[in-house]
Amino acid sequence: MITTREAVSEIETERLTLRRLSVGDAPFILALLNDPSFLRFIGDKGVRTLDDARRYIATQMASYQRYGFGLYLTERRQDRAPIGICGLVKRDSLDDVDVGFAFAPAFWSQGYGAEAAAAVIAHATEVLKLPRVVAITNPDNAASMKLLNKIGLRFSRMTRLSANGPELTLFSTDSQTPP
Repeated sequence: MITTREAVSEIETERLTLRRLSVGDAPFILALLNDPSFLRFIGDKGVRTLDDARRYIATQMASYQRYGFGLYLTERRQDRAPIGICGLVKRDSLDDVDVGFAFAPAFWSQGYGAEAAAAVIAHATEVLKLPRVVAITNPDNAASMKLLNKIGLRFSRMTRLSANGPELTLFSTDSQTPP
């Protein structure tokens, strides 16, 4: 069961709470964005200090204001431990909103990623009424592609976020291939 509080400020699942990031989350964000797996599969966001992490969080706060969504801190409900981030991103280079996620390695292979991403997609379609949600992954990230297939997204095409950017795998909630 998925419940939503205050429209887009909090999403709850059986085991997780996804909530808006706050400046107090900077230490966790600093560690997560510098994890070797994050750097390899998602990319270097240039976050090296707590101030950098606070600036990263500020970009998500701006997204909440502008779009009504962004990336959310994902916590275990049992102990409120932060385990990752998951949410929606609006990129200038994509027509559709995409679901993004990253979890600390200690919390991999426990179903948290699928649970969080499925809740975010349900929120996007049921509450925000988005007709289509996409996801992008590094083609070498087999675990993320498996997760996306598990929650119902299907391969759509290869894409780039910029002319010189790396080729990425695009998945979508429908079988429609965008131009």
